[in-house]
Amino acid sequence: MTKPQYDWSNQTLLDNEPFLEKDAAEFQSLLFGQEKIPSEDISSQMIAGTLITGKIVEITKDFAIVDVGLKSEGLVAVSEFVNPKELKLGKVIELLLDKTEDEEGQIVLSLEKARRQKHWDHIINNCTEGSIIEGRVIRKVKGGLIVDIGVEAFLPGSQIDNKRIKNLDDLLGQTFNVKILKINIERKNIVVSRRELLEEEKAYRKTEVLEHLKVGEIVKGVVKNVTDFGAFIELEGGIDGLLHITDMTWKRIRHPSEIVKIGDILEVMILSIDHEKGRVALGLKQKEENPWELVEKKYPPGTKVQGKIVNLLPYGAFLEIEDGIEGLIHVSEMSWTKNITDPNEVVKVGDVVDAIVLSIQKDEGKISLGIKQTQKNPWEGIEQKFPVGSILKVKVRNFTNFGAFVEVDSGVEGLIHISDLSWIKKVSHPSEILQKGDEVEAKVLSVDSESKKITLGLKQLTQNPWETIEKEMPVGSIVKGTVAKTTAFGIFVQLENGIEALVHVTDISDQPFGKVEDVVSIGAPIEAKVIKLDPQHKKIALSIKDFLIENNKVNRDDIIVGKEPKRKS
Repeated sequence: MTKPQYDWSNQTLLDNEPFLEKDAAEFQSLLFGQEKIPSEDISSQMIAGTLITGKIVEITKDFAIVDVGLKSEGLVAVSEFVNPKELKLGKVIELLLDKTEDEEGQIVLSLEKARRQKHWDHIINNCTEGSIIEGRVIRKVKGGLIVDIGVEAFLPGSQIDNKRIKNLDDLLGQTFNVKILKINIERKNIVVSRRELLEEEKAYRKTEVLEHLKVGEIVKGVVKNVTDFGAFIELEGGIDGLLHITDMTWKRIRHPSEIVKIGDILEVMILSIDHEKGRVALGLKQKEENPWELVEKKYPPGTKVQGKIVNLLPYGAFLEIEDGIEGLIHVSEMSWTKNITDPNEVVKVGDVVDAIVLSIQKDEGKISLGIKQTQKNPWEGIEQKFPVGSILKVKVRNFTNFGAFVEVDSGVEGLIHISDLSWIKKVSHPSEILQKGDEVEAKVLSVDSESKKITLGLKQLTQNPWETIEKEMPVGSIVKGTVAKTTAFGIFVQLENGIEALVHVTDISDQPFGKVEDVVSIGAPIEAKVIKLDPQHKKIALSIKDFLIENNKVNRDDIIVGKEPKRKS
């Protein structure tokens, strides 16, 4: 008689030859390879948890009475007989001795526990960590599922699938392969994983699919996720590819959501495949002709185009000429006459404007445009129109600390520098001479059309009095004026020709006195002698003391400011 084999699928004994009834001890010896135990010694050898064999001798409503070769029969619950063929008189079955004696002195046997024990032994003898085995989900527990693989095994929630499972109840009763992760013989615990098998299958399928993909091929896919830099597309076969934002459309977009959304079914082109990293780059715009291919022929430099302002940046505005073709209007190309620092000063998003193509960089996808070129350049021929030396009537527009800006012509401004406002007056701000809105005559001093600069002067309309000062009031001459300002070191006198001269405190009197303001007042008439001229530095020094001595013939020592000098007899 050959050793019986166990069919794990239907949990029955299969005999290679018709089973002959033997006594329980002999059958047990054949099944487990043990030495034959004399029947009189069976009772002494059996302990709880031992696998034994027995023959069904009676069947009641709730129990099968089994003779196991002991002094009394054992009971097996009818509910444990999964296979109805096993529940018949005379049938020899394998059991687990659950208790040698219960409260009533009855032997307690278990068919189910025998099955589990055999399955456990089979797994221990035939499976290792990493083995793949089929299991059926029987119930849900905290942290995962219990799977029947012959014995109960724990399938952690993190190992159920490679994607999130919303409801674990949907898996109850399902049968699938799992991988044994850990076997604890002492505790009879087994931990399994389904996710690892799914990942391995996905990796294998991914490798297989990648082998069949070709660059340039058009494939279908579903948008699974949208990010700031692009969209992830699940291709047929479960492969994910990246559709980058720059490969979605030939025109400029701010976010991929302007083109795609989750769930969209797209036809995309394979741009590149990285077999080592398992990455696929996809393109949507590549299915269409690149509008930049013909841009140089369609829009050569100098061409006038019309488009819509689609974007504004601090340095300029982007004009959409056609779908996928945008050009930049730099702030420096927006006005001939104004210094534009913000494109909002000239255009707004949505405006339809005309522009001139200035240059094209096809390989970089760039077109430079200009708005000001659609109008005549007011600086063109400006040297001929306003030659140096010509006298113009201009209008004061604005002031700065260094001068006044005046309107020379429509769209053309010039500058009168603060140093060109007066020959004789020291000007600290142009508002001391001019007012906004004033219309005045000025002389053109220089013109630079390339730099867009015109300088003008007011003082140049009259002769420079310093050029003839030595002739008009030589050293020693007597001059008249009025006190314009007093200081601790002297007084400033405005002469009849408008020039200011200084009378130093030492040239007022040789006699001590208090403050200058105590002896003179602003606006008082003065006569004095010119004692020093410096035309280069625009300085004149006067002496009241010398004038009084010469004209009143008084003693120098007798001059006291504020008193009538003593005349010589």
